[in-house]
Amino acid sequence: QVQLVESGGGLVQPGGSLTLSCVASGTILRNNALAWYRQAPGKQRDLVAAIASGSSTDYADSVKGRFTISRDNGKNTVYLQMNSLKPEDTAVYYCSAKNYYTGNGYWGQGTQVTVSS
Repeated sequence: QVQLVESGGGLVQPGGSLTLSCVASGTILRNNALAWYRQAPGKQRDLVAAIASGSSTDYADSVKGRFTISRDNGKNTVYLQMNSLKPEDTAVYYCSAKNYYTGNGYWGQGTQVTVSS
């Protein structure tokens, strides 16, 4: 059974930083395309950042230059480093994985990030 478990969310002041982690079990992350999504109250879930097995990355325009996605295949973990946080970054952040071979997709349970003074 595949599980993705996020951690690292919390309350931070504008301009602050947080690092989210997502640890996988039941699957080998190097065989998956990985991404972070976020969903604010009353809004749809949007892609924030994605990373392929070859470590090529893609970012939403709203986070370019502030957020960095990375993966540690040895630890079966994907990270999202978030700097210069803004109130509009407030959302539940979800980790996702999609297996290259089976096409199966997986979601974590989400971690709340709140940016407020």
